[in-house]
Amino acid sequence: MLKAGVLGAGHLGKIHLRLLQQSTKYDLVGFYDPSKENAKNVADEFGYKAFNSIEELINAVDVVDIVTPTLSHFECAKQAIEKGCHIFIEKPITNTILEAEAIKTLASQYHVKGQVGHVERFNPAFLAVKDKIDNPMFIEAHRLAEFNPRGTDVPVVLDLMIHDIDIILSVVQSKVKNVHASGVAVISETPDIANARIAFENGCVANLTASRISMKNMRKSRFFQKDAYISVNFLSKESELVRMKDVPENPDEFAMILQNAEGIKKQIYFENPEVEDNNAILDELETFADAINTNTTPIVTLSQGAEALRVAQMVIDCF
Repeated sequence: MLKAGVLGAGHLGKIHLRLLQQSTKYDLVGFYDPSKENAKNVADEFGYKAFNSIEELINAVDVVDIVTPTLSHFECAKQAIEKGCHIFIEKPITNTILEAEAIKTLASQYHVKGQVGHVERFNPAFLAVKDKIDNPMFIEAHRLAEFNPRGTDVPVVLDLMIHDIDIILSVVQSKVKNVHASGVAVISETPDIANARIAFENGCVANLTASRISMKNMRKSRFFQKDAYISVNFLSKESELVRMKDVPENPDEFAMILQNAEGIKKQIYFENPEVEDNNAILDELETFADAINTNTTPIVTLSQGAEALRVAQMVIDCF
């Protein structure tokens, strides 16, 4: 079991603490939170050991789980890496691309592993169809949330849209060619609603919308590719696959058949892949433990986290 410590005991930090304690792959040593009052409350309520400083915690563990505000990610990661600790770091990886590149360099220099908390990669609805997404040429993603003051310290692109940016970068095997975007600050100092059009060198286009001032919650992506349409509902954890195939010689009388202008007929097949229930945060933490123990590549690498941030910054730069 890997000795793990958590930096930051806010809303998400407490979830990480609980899951690390449950996990059979980690030995939760404790946590550090800069707020003495919050640290005492969390320690008293849940029984986790509160450390008095970042240094003290880092010296006691093999893995540092960084669940602090984005502004402090770089400094926390740097201290952990320089002490030889592996790092799990919440998204976005850092506040700036320069910081992200520096983290990558340090991790390589000190031979430690890092994983970024892009949790939607572990969403069971996405996992159910991931292998069926093949060279999509148009992608549409909507991530809408009801207003919550927590998270408004960063633009909606870094708070919400970056989840979909990471998912799209993981399935489109091509470089980003250009980005066009617009955003509006309605209630915060930074945009609360944004739309981005990301074009790739292979011709794929992704249209992303993110809002944190919606009347309802929605987290849905649709992938269009040759002879197939795939829908992933990250919120309800459901996915659907619609395939177009050549019409068989003797089609079923209830078969849905389309015919184009050239007279070519295609039959439509609907599939609802089985979605296995999971805890995505626990899975991302435990697969990171596996990557450390087997010396393999983490599922969401520091490089991928840095690339998601780079594209997110391209979106923000359009505003």
